[in-house]
Amino acid sequence: MHLNFPIDRILSNVIQGDQAAFAQLYRHYRSPALKFCLYLLKDQEEAENMIHDVFIKIWERRAQINPNLNFSSYLFTCLRNRAFDYLKQVEKNQLLRQRYMERTQGTFDEPEDQEARISRLEAAVNSLSEKRKTILLLNVDGGKSYQEIAMMLRISKNTVKNQLVKAKQLLREKLDFAVL
Repeated sequence: MHLNFPIDRILSNVIQGDQAAFAQLYRHYRSPALKFCLYLLKDQEEAENMIHDVFIKIWERRAQINPNLNFSSYLFTCLRNRAFDYLKQVEKNQLLRQRYMERTQGTFDEPEDQEARISRLEAAVNSLSEKRKTILLLNVDGGKSYQEIAMMLRISKNTVKNQLVKAKQLLREKLDFAVL
């Protein structure tokens, strides 16, 4: 019996919208996917979240899956891309912290004050909604224009502007000074 035959049949059923087949597909790939994500991310919780997110996307886009192509390669490519995007976001957060430190260099007498301010900045940024945080980081760290962000996130340019204004206002309120 060909090893991939059951997976091919399950995948065909998933493409047709069979939720039970999708659950089988998930159970079949969960363990190797988790090992792969853990290898890349070194974070159990983030790896689990990533697997769930990717499988949700696969379910949403099931009609576009080509059953003649290797599903395993497709899945692991999706996971790898998502992991790299996540790692880029982590790097951007570290860059934001570094830029903040450079801007405030010499502003405080004690290094502890600076660390406290950085912690407050990180907490303030993390308190923003995911949408606002994404828009803020794309603009501040990514150097993206309102129009570029609007196109990337498929929202209006005006929404981007409003979200940035609100995000920066909240950060100023929480930090008691202009950061951005």
